[in-house]
Amino acid sequence: MAAALARTRGPEADPAAGVSVADFDPFSPRWREDPYPIYRRLRDEAPVHYAPGSKVYSVSRFEDVLFVLKNDELFSSKAMFTALIGAPLQQGISWGAVRFALRFLFRAGHTPRGFIKARKLIVEDGETHSAMRSVVNRGFTPRRIAALEPRVRELAADCVRALRGVPRFDLVQALSVPLPVTVISEMLGVEPARREQFKHWSDAIIERATGAGRDDPFQSRYSDAILELHLYISGIARQRRRAPAEDVISAVLAEQDGAAGLSNLEVVFFVVLLLVAGNETTTNLIGNAVKALLANRAELARVAADPALVPELIEEVLRYDAPVQLVLRTATREVEIAGTKIPAGAIVAPLIGSANRDERRFPDPDRFEIGRDARGHLGFGFGRHFCLGASLARLEAAAALEALAPEFVRLRLAEPAAAIDSFLVRGPRSLVLEAV
Repeated sequence: MAAALARTRGPEADPAAGVSVADFDPFSPRWREDPYPIYRRLRDEAPVHYAPGSKVYSVSRFEDVLFVLKNDELFSSKAMFTALIGAPLQQGISWGAVRFALRFLFRAGHTPRGFIKARKLIVEDGETHSAMRSVVNRGFTPRRIAALEPRVRELAADCVRALRGVPRFDLVQALSVPLPVTVISEMLGVEPARREQFKHWSDAIIERATGAGRDDPFQSRYSDAILELHLYISGIARQRRRAPAEDVISAVLAEQDGAAGLSNLEVVFFVVLLLVAGNETTTNLIGNAVKALLANRAELARVAADPALVPELIEEVLRYDAPVQLVLRTATREVEIAGTKIPAGAIVAPLIGSANRDERRFPDPDRFEIGRDARGHLGFGFGRHFCLGASLARLEAAAALEALAPEFVRLRLAEPAAAIDSFLVRGPRSLVLEAV
């Protein structure tokens, strides 16, 4: 949407106009509001781009991004952990990191070796990842997701019902946030009083790891949030081992067999992943969908008249304005992509947001078009690390957008929607709407 608007307003509105692609860095906030013009230039001028500041190789064309994602023997996921704990890539350990680690390990009761050795689903490769995935999949079976549908639709309807007749509201706070937070909290067995705290922890993790907090990732408000979340989830894991309940944590702890079973610390890492992937992805998918519709009133009118188009809408939004813009990988050996040699050990950033706008794969990619053939988009990744909660995110987004569809024609954007400050996830920080 933003790229299409930039085209119609002229080159002066294009944030990539007049700058060299050499200036691109995937971690820079310079491209947060609209990364798509610079993505287009990268695909045309530097399909594999090296940023000296972050020492990261960005890959921007669809086929090349797909190649990175599906070849985990060439591109390890280990880089994700370094980034998500807020540590600078390929730099030494700071005193702040040491102090944080010592405080965390002391309060949480872990040894440094235990923390390092604990498996993290998002960063594991090969058989280790497969074994962990088989365990955590117990919480996301098709039957379990199908059983959630009535409750998800009830929650979405309740949120939308509260908005009827309200002349002005923030959709993010009224619907996009509370729906997935409530769903994931109930799935995890979190008591209702803790749900707002869960969102606070999720926001802190995102900001610390992928946004403004990267400049000072070890300040107390971030470390406090991480420690509080850890202690809380560890407590739940201990309770569920003694007395299982009907929730996801109990499911992944059930009938644990040998090395495949999860420790309490590994359960915490899994819940952190759910908070980021489960909450933020769905929140931003809903926000990006409504934002795109409001900027394309003809498409909005189609959905308002026929909510059965919502599943196609969701796939187009995942292609057009992906909630996750990139992931990080480490090259396990020297490899050549698009004529550029990437050395062993280098950090590689496959740009999902760019791949989904590649005109070599999707005709007229900057056009938002419900009903186009969006199959094959990389909005949920690809391969071993395909999003664990993709089916849940689709269900939640469908419930929200179908409930909201009758209200679309009376709504318009009341003020500019600023993007979340994150290099990883993309969505509106707020989406203030008013009646037409």
